[in-house]
Amino acid sequence: MNEKTTAELEHLRGLIDGVDQQLLHLLRKRLDLVAQVGTVKHGAGLPIYAPQREAAMLAKRREEAKNMGIAPQLIEDILRRLMRESYLNEKDVGFKQVKKDLGSVVIVGGKGQLGGLFSQMLTLSGYQVELLDKDDWQQADSLFSNAGMVLVTVPIAITCELIREKLSQLPADCILADLTSIKTEPVNAMLEAHSGPVVGFHPMFGPDVGSLAKQVVVVCHGREPDKYQWLLEQIAIWGARIVEAEPERHDSAMQLVQAMRHFSTFVYGLNLCKEEADIDTLLQFSSPIYRLELAMVGRLFAQSPELYADIIFAQQDSQHAIGDYLDNYREALELLKRGDRDEFIKQFQTVAKWFGDFAPQFQRESRIMLQSVNDMKTN
Repeated sequence: MNEKTTAELEHLRGLIDGVDQQLLHLLRKRLDLVAQVGTVKHGAGLPIYAPQREAAMLAKRREEAKNMGIAPQLIEDILRRLMRESYLNEKDVGFKQVKKDLGSVVIVGGKGQLGGLFSQMLTLSGYQVELLDKDDWQQADSLFSNAGMVLVTVPIAITCELIREKLSQLPADCILADLTSIKTEPVNAMLEAHSGPVVGFHPMFGPDVGSLAKQVVVVCHGREPDKYQWLLEQIAIWGARIVEAEPERHDSAMQLVQAMRHFSTFVYGLNLCKEEADIDTLLQFSSPIYRLELAMVGRLFAQSPELYADIIFAQQDSQHAIGDYLDNYREALELLKRGDRDEFIKQFQTVAKWFGDFAPQFQRESRIMLQSVNDMKTN
C-alpha cells in the first residue's frame, strides 16, 4: 500500500474506534437502565423474563433496523446477547420472597451441583436454607422439625429408597418435593411416605446455567397443590417457564427427549473413540453444523458418567425407544447398502411432511446458532 492509502485507512479505523467507544458507553448506559428495571421488578415480585415485552421490543427494533438499512437479524443478535447478560446480573439483586412464613427449606443432597443452584436461588429469595447431605443424617431430625419444605435432589438410583426410608416422619404441613429427571416412581414414593403436600419437579437444564430466565421446569402435581402454589410463583419470578405434566406423560416423553438422545450421543462418541478419530482434523474440515454437533457430543463427555448412566438406566421402558431407533437405523442402512436412492428420497419426504411447519422454523433457528458457531470458529 502507498502512504496515501495507509493514511486513509488509519483515519477511517480511528473513526471506527471512536464509534466503538460510543457503543461501549451506550451499552453501559443500557445495562444500568436494565438494572434499575430489575430492581423495580424484584420489589414488585414480577418475573425477570417477560416474553411478550421481549417479543414486542425485538419486533419493533427489527422494523426500525430494516428502515435504516441495517440487517434486522444483526440488531436482534445484539439485543439478545445484551438480554442474556442482563438476566445474569439481575439475580444478583435478589428476588421477592413469595412465602414469608414458610420455615426453613431443607435440601437433601444440597451439596451437589443442582442442589447448590436451588439453594442459591432460594437464598436470594430470602428463604432460610439448610443442606442435608449423606454424612449429615445425625442432624436430620432437628432440621426437619422446623422444615416448611424438604427438597430431594440425590442420584436417581437412590431417590425412591431414600424417600421411603428417611422422609416418612416429616411435619404434616411440610411440602415434600424432588428434582429428579424421572417422575412416576419418585412422586409415588413421596405420596406413600408423606401425608402432606407433595410435588415433583424436573428442571430441564444443567446446574451450570447462569440464570433461570427462559429455562423450563416441569411440574408434576402430587397432593394439595394449593399449599405449594407459592413455589410455582417463586420459580416464575426467577424467570423459568412452568410446564405441567402428569408423571407418566413426562416419563414417556423423557424416553425420547433424554434417554434415547443421550444414548445415541454416547454411541456416537464411543464410535469416534474406537475409530481413533483425530478431533483436530475433524474440526479443521468441519462445517459450522458439524462443529456444533461435535460440541454437543463433547459436552456430554465433559460431565458426570454416573449422572448419565442414571438417566439412561433409570427407565426400563427406554430400552424400547432405543431399540426402535436401532431398528430404524438398520433399515436406513439397508437402503444405503442396496443403493435405493429413490426410497431414501421417499422416506426423507415422509419425515419432512411429518415435521411440517417445524422444519422451516428449525432451519431459521439453527441458522442463527450456526452463525454464532462460525463466529467462534474464526476467533
